[in-house]
Amino acid sequence: MRVILAEDSSLLREGLALLLAEEGYEVVAAVSNAPDLISATAEHRPDVVVTDVRMPPTHHDDGLRAALKIRQEWPETGVLVLSQYVEKRYATELITNFPSRVGYLLKDRVAQVDEFLDALVRIAAGGTAFDPEVVRQLLTRTTHADPLERLTPREKEVLELMAQGLTNARISETLHISQSATEKHINSIFDKLDLAPSSGLSRRVVAVVSYLGS
Repeated sequence: MRVILAEDSSLLREGLALLLAEEGYEVVAAVSNAPDLISATAEHRPDVVVTDVRMPPTHHDDGLRAALKIRQEWPETGVLVLSQYVEKRYATELITNFPSRVGYLLKDRVAQVDEFLDALVRIAAGGTAFDPEVVRQLLTRTTHADPLERLTPREKEVLELMAQGLTNARISETLHISQSATEKHINSIFDKLDLAPSSGLSRRVVAVVSYLGS
């Protein structure tokens, strides 16, 4: 897998580069700002870009806006946002406009190497990967509309795992229930939220998050 890293902290950037190289990934570029990220992506066309949110030139949301541009310009390139916080506006835009090849992890996830590498693999394969805390913060945006009050506690658990990008099998394993039970919960969730069920994992995610973010 060919990867570009975008991180203004040289220590973290070089640490990630070493980690990926040791695991057999090819880091084709490691940059410190959003403009260089765009240029490097145009030149190398990597499988996945890993980017921070806050980086030069403005140290605000440059990295996340660059991620949106990359998904628009080079849809074959996946994007994994790696940040210390959840930037809700652009995170929701990234998820709802580009329902595949995207992920959003918080930086403390890097300490869990297997989870980080699993996210890269899922994104490169066309899937999604979202940190549970990111999902929780996005879901809290619309509690005033009470769309979740129609769901049972178990359905809420299933919904959160769906929004993280987990497959039915992974949901069943996590909740220790059968796959048929998981499918029934998912169908019930879509019925209660007035959403048409979809067989595609990424389409499930965008449908749920789009509804809850409206």
